[in-house]
Amino acid sequence: MVRWLAPAAMMVAIFWFSAQPFDGGELAWWEVAGRNLGHFTGYALLAAAWAWALAGKPRWWPALAAALSLAYAISDEYHQTFVEGRSGTWEDVVIDGLGIAAALVMIRIRSRRRRGSSEPHPVEA
Repeated sequence: MVRWLAPAAMMVAIFWFSAQPFDGGELAWWEVAGRNLGHFTGYALLAAAWAWALAGKPRWWPALAAALSLAYAISDEYHQTFVEGRSGTWEDVVIDGLGIAAALVMIRIRSRRRRGSSEPHPVEA
């Protein structure tokens, strides 16, 4: 039951960052890059948290972790349409999706490398 706190905490953090108003000024390229990196990293961490929380439950937990993370990404972009100076964009959802995919691929690669050893599955540990 405690494992559900990890994705819940990530969703609260994402919601908080998304709720910050923006003055609408022009962003420098490094600010845009930083925001995109934040999207990618935040949703990679959310997917990893969901993977850890769901590991061993249904056999298809990676797909469920991806679906829950992507659904939250879409709902978060919608949420941003209500925040002053912010807007929801499909481009951000794509970046979020790339972060989700990267995290789950890395977890899959790591679990395949460890499968031959006596160590437990990395997400189940």
